[in-house]
Amino acid sequence: METDSLPRREREKARQRRELLDAALELFSEKGYHHVSMNEIAQKSEFAVGTLYKFFKSKEELYKTLMTDLANRFHSELLEALEAKEDEIEKLQNWVRVGGEIFRTNASAIRLFLTEAQGAKFNLDAKFNSELFEIHKSKIESLKAVFASGIQKGRFIKIADPTLLAVALDSITRASLFLWLDSPDQYPYPENTEEILNILFKALIDPTAAFRLF
Repeated sequence: METDSLPRREREKARQRRELLDAALELFSEKGYHHVSMNEIAQKSEFAVGTLYKFFKSKEELYKTLMTDLANRFHSELLEALEAKEDEIEKLQNWVRVGGEIFRTNASAIRLFLTEAQGAKFNLDAKFNSELFEIHKSKIESLKAVFASGIQKGRFIKIADPTLLAVALDSITRASLFLWLDSPDQYPYPENTEEILNILFKALIDPTAAFRLF
């Protein structure tokens, strides 16, 4: 639901929640999760610490909410990228382009998540992991639908399970972005989506190329 359609009191609560999460993200990104206190987050957001605890019972709950909210927002933006075009190839081109923009714009948040997830310094419970996994599965299903549609229309050669194509494109894109995140100068993310998509399209669109590859 859009916040503009909420009653005034609910809009105010949504605004406060957003400002608290924004302050937490800025501090976590700057200092690391374990070096930030709830008091610091409250001070940064210019709210009383009691207000912060009304929204989040603990720093861990705040962090998980922050990451889940970001994952859902990124997923919504990727879905919009797919829905913005009619042609299957254009949909995928848009998806790769928007994915790169999301990564570059939110690099600090993504770096924070990767650092904390890899460190495993606190308990990422099953519910939190399950929520993130469901968002990821939904992303794969959206890509799968585009590939399936392209196969049905004859845009792509016939592949028995388009899920594999969705996983392949997602994996290629994410791997490229993770390399960029680690070393932007050494591994620049391609500005031209064709550089990534052609890894799949050369085989998908041209059957003779597929025959040579296999």
